[in-house]
Amino acid sequence: MSQKVRVRFAPSPTGPLHIGGVRTALYNYLFAKKNNGDFILRIEDTDSQRFVQGAEEYIIEALTWLGIEFDEGTHLGGAYAPYRQSDRRDIYKKYVDILLEKGAAYIAFDSPQELEAKRASVPNFQYDASTRNEMRNSLTLTKEEVQKLIDEGNQYVVRFKIDAGQEVIVNDIIRGEVKYNSSVLDDKVLYKSADNLPTYHLANIVDDHLMEITHVIRGEEWLPSAPLHVLLYEAFGWKDTMPQFAHLPLLLKPEGNGKLSKRDGDRLGFPVFPLEWKDPKTSEISSGYRESGYLPEAVVNFLALLGWNPGNDQEIMSMDELIQLFSLEKCSKSGAKFDYEKGKWFNHQYIQQKPNAEIAKLFYPLLEENGIDVSLDYIEKVVSLVKERVNFVKELWGQSSFFFVAPAAYDEKVVKKRWKEDSPTQMAELAGVIDSIGDFSSHNQEEVVKGWIEAKGYHLGNIMNAFRLAIVGESKGPHMFDITEAIGKEETVKRLETAIREIKPL
Repeated sequence: MSQKVRVRFAPSPTGPLHIGGVRTALYNYLFAKKNNGDFILRIEDTDSQRFVQGAEEYIIEALTWLGIEFDEGTHLGGAYAPYRQSDRRDIYKKYVDILLEKGAAYIAFDSPQELEAKRASVPNFQYDASTRNEMRNSLTLTKEEVQKLIDEGNQYVVRFKIDAGQEVIVNDIIRGEVKYNSSVLDDKVLYKSADNLPTYHLANIVDDHLMEITHVIRGEEWLPSAPLHVLLYEAFGWKDTMPQFAHLPLLLKPEGNGKLSKRDGDRLGFPVFPLEWKDPKTSEISSGYRESGYLPEAVVNFLALLGWNPGNDQEIMSMDELIQLFSLEKCSKSGAKFDYEKGKWFNHQYIQQKPNAEIAKLFYPLLEENGIDVSLDYIEKVVSLVKERVNFVKELWGQSSFFFVAPAAYDEKVVKKRWKEDSPTQMAELAGVIDSIGDFSSHNQEEVVKGWIEAKGYHLGNIMNAFRLAIVGESKGPHMFDITEAIGKEETVKRLETAIREIKPL
C-alpha cells in the first residue's frame, strides 16, 4: 500500500445527503488535507433497488457548495477509476471467485420464502456456522447439484463463511481496541446473481484495497460491520494492507436521545440536508441549509465541532484553520447533540465577519423581489447599520425595510405608548429643525436636535420615541440619526409630515 494518506467518502445514491454524512465527508477531507493526502469520492450504488435518480449529482453539488473538494472521483476521474461501483462489477466477480476457490465463501440457493420460514420456526435465526448445514447451499449440496441449479438459471447468493469462536479485534483510532466474538456474526451475503452485483461488504473491501485507501473514517453506525471487514481482509490475505479504522460519534437529536433524523428537523424547524431536495417520487420538498440562508463557511465550522474540538476555546475557524488543527485523536467517542441554535449563532458570526459589500450583494436579490432599485453603495451602508441584528441575510429586509420605503402603517402598541398629545406639535417643530440643518451627518444632526430639545425643555425620551415611530413606523432599528443620515433630509422631513397627518393618538 502507498504510504501517502488516502481516504474516501463513499455514499450510496439513495436520496439526499444527510447532514451526518456531510460531517463524515468533512472529517475525511480535513484529515486528508492535514496529512497532505488524497480525498476520493466513490459512489456505492450496488443496491440497485434503492437507487434514486439525481442523488449522486446532489451529493457532488452539496459538497462543492461547502468547499469540500475531492482529488479523485466519479466527476473527476483519476488513476483508480472507475469510481462508481456499478461500473466495477467485472472486478468484483474476480474476487468472489477467489473467496469461493479458497473455501472462504459458498453459494446459497435459499429462496426468500425458505428463509422466511426458517426465521418463523427458529427464534433469532441467523445464517451462520450453527445453521448453514441445514440450508440449501454448496456446503450441503454436491458440486453436480450446485452446477445444475446454476445452469437452470436459479438465482443464488454468495455468502462469506465465518468460523465460530474466533476473537476478532478491530483497532480503532477513536475507540481503541474493540473485540468481537465471531459467533455473533452471520454469514453475510457478498454477491447476488440477480443483478450480478456485490453487496456493500465485498465491494467496500475490494475497492478500499485496490484504491489503496489508508484510513476508513466513517460513522459509528458502521462499527458492527468492522469485524466482518477485518475477517474479509484476512481471507484475501490483505491483513498487512488493511486501512486504519476511525468510527465517528453519532449526531444525536437536539434533546440527546437517539440519532438525528429528518423528523427532528421537521419537528423543530431546521434543515437536516445541505441543499433543498425534491423527492423524485413524491415531489415532497425538504429544506436545505443553502436555501435556508446559511453561509457554507458557517455550516462547515458548525459541523466540525460536533464530535471534535481543537483542544482550546477557539470556536470560529476557517477551513484552513480546521485543517491545521484537526486530528482524529481529538474526536469524541460519545454522540454529539445537534444544537441547531448554535448553527444559527455560527451563521450570525460569519455574517458579521464578511465585508459589507459582500453581504450587500447577497441582499440585493431580496431587495429586487420587493421592488427596490437602489445602488449597491446605499445597500452596503444599510447593511453596515443592521447586519449585527440578523442571523441570516434574508432577515435583513425585516430589519431594514424602512431604509428603502416609508412606513405604510404605524405599530398600534407603539402609538399608544409613544405618541403623546403634544407629539404632533413637537414633531412639526422637529421637522423645521431638521430642515434647517446644513451638515446632515449623523453626529451633527444629533448635536443640533439634542440642543433644540434641551433649549425647549422637552423630554428627550418622548421626542426621540415619537421621532422613531414617525420615521420607522415602530420601535426598532439602529441609531436614529444613522437612519436619517442614510435616508436624507428631504425624506426625513417628508416622513415627519406624513406621521403628523396620519397618526391618531390612541
